[in-house]
Amino acid sequence: MGKKLRVAAVALLGLVLLGLGGVTAVQLQKSKQTNAIIYSLQDTELDLATSFVFPIAKPLAPFSLTDQHGNAFTNTQLNDKWSLFFIGYTSCPDVCPMTMGKLTAAYPKLLENADLQVIFLSVDPQRDSQDKLLSYMDFFNPEFIAITGEHAQLFPLTRDLGFVYAMVGEGEDYQVDHSASMALISPDGNKVAIIKPKSSTPGKLPQILNKNLIADIRTIIANYKEDPRT
Repeated sequence: MGKKLRVAAVALLGLVLLGLGGVTAVQLQKSKQTNAIIYSLQDTELDLATSFVFPIAKPLAPFSLTDQHGNAFTNTQLNDKWSLFFIGYTSCPDVCPMTMGKLTAAYPKLLENADLQVIFLSVDPQRDSQDKLLSYMDFFNPEFIAITGEHAQLFPLTRDLGFVYAMVGEGEDYQVDHSASMALISPDGNKVAIIKPKSSTPGKLPQILNKNLIADIRTIIANYKEDPRT
């Protein structure tokens, strides 16, 4: 009986050690995967001038809007290319036309290293009709995409992108306060980075300089390609 108990104890100990070894192996594998993800996307690993990179890229929730040509624009249209989002409205007196002008100037450089689309997300559906969005894009750059929808569709997407907006004033001449940042989305539909306006001089309006925008996007895209998951 004593011998049988010793044999059983040894067998039980072996199973416990085997189980612990399995757990340790899983933990090590998870650690390796986590470290790999953070290494390729962590902000502190990159030399960026005006951007914040999310430690782990997150997929955008499903959305469905309409572009300036009357076509549906969903998550599917983000596949296989980089997307640079910013929000605004065509009646915007300052930030939007300035941003559109800067992006038009920067666009050829942005295309040198990646297939990238610029997406203007209008948060003023009451005034920004399809025709108005089409004219706005044609004026700045016909290759840019303008999309909009009802506020019930816009609020979740803008929040998901890290943007905010609010209607200010009454009547037909109301204004729309909105974020001036941009969001960079990867070809697999993940939110990778936020590009934020900065001011190097106290009292000066924060802005995104084109040289910083171009350099940051190049760095982020090059780094994202090194992600071992892709």
